Amino acid sequence: MSEPTAGPQAGPTRATPPRVAPADRGATRIADGVVAKIAAQAAREALPTPSSGAPPHATVTVHHDIARVRVSLELDYPADLAAQCAAVRSRVTRRVEECAEMSVPEVDIDIEHLHSTQTRLGAGRDRRLR
Repeated sequence: MSEPTAGPQAGPTRATPPRVAPADRGATRIADGVVAKIAAQAAREALPTPSSGAPPHATVTVHHDIARVRVSLELDYPADLAAQCAAVRSRVTRRVEECAEMSVPEVDIDIEHLHSTQTRLGAGRDRRLR
């Protein structure tokens, strides 16, 4: 008695598709709104303490892999505004470059409101006296 031999498998054979280089497979596009959220979060992280006002808000314009960022802030006063703005610019630039892999040549900062600690304390006393 002889053992059966394995014959060809039934059905059509499939050809392996050619490998495509990663650069030729397509592109990933990150929406401007996502980059704006990254920038706003980075601005929050850069501020030493949460402001008594609204949290930072960012708008972004992306062209190819270049993001131009504008951040709106409300800061407490008195404080070193220049140092806070420099910290926000640095943090936003670094985080957008890390997370979105985009170049950030500029970060414009708009200080929308300054909140004085004396004004808030004085307003609280007036309310209690009435």
